[in-house]
This record gives sequence, C-alpha cells and structure tokens, in this order.
Amino acid sequence: MSADRIAIAHEMIAHYNAQDADAYVALMTDGACEAGYRGAVLREGREGVRAGLKAMFAEFPQNRADILGSYALGDTVVLHEKVARSPEAEPFEVMSVYSFADGLVDRVEFIR
Repeated sequence: MSADRIAIAHEMIAHYNAQDADAYVALMTDGACEAGYRGAVLREGREGVRAGLKAMFAEFPQNRADILGSYALGDTVVLHEKVARSPEAEPFEVMSVYSFADGLVDRVEFIR
C-alpha cells in the first residue's frame, strides 16, 4: 500500500512538471487542499488547487520539481524535492507531505 501511495505522489510530480493541472488534481479528493506545513491553506478544494497551479504555471512556464527522496508511513508520503522556477533561477528544496483518504491525496503540506 505504501508503494502505491508513493507512486501516486510521483505521478503528481510528473503531472506538475508537465504543467498538467487537470491530471494533477484528478489524483486528489474533491475537498483536498495544499498548505504550508502546520500553517495556512494556500489552495482549497480541487478547483482551488487547479486554479492556483494554472496561475503558477503561467507565471513560471519552465517550473520543475525533481524528487530527491521518497518516504512512506501509513497514509502519509513525504517527498524531498528540488524546485527551480526557471533554468536561471536559484533552485530551492522543499519537503512535501501528502496525506491520503480513500486512495487519493487529501492534503499536501509544504515544508520550506
């Protein structure tokens, strides 16, 4: 089961890198959200995530995340990622915490 959840998180990153917001949110629950770790919700609901990603992709058309490590425990997956907004931009690292419900991602929290 943990391997399945890691595969879903990796698939989401592949959709993120392809800038395919529709395919990304298809792997989320209707009420899913993205938030800062233990902080404010950044994008709420599947439609909020979709709209937020589309706006970010428009602003950063060369945005890319590379997975440095993957970890799973129960219904939680953590990805260690290196993100660059463009080839010239200084990359930054982030830990993304994916929480699952009914086989789909219900919440993603970012530690940066």
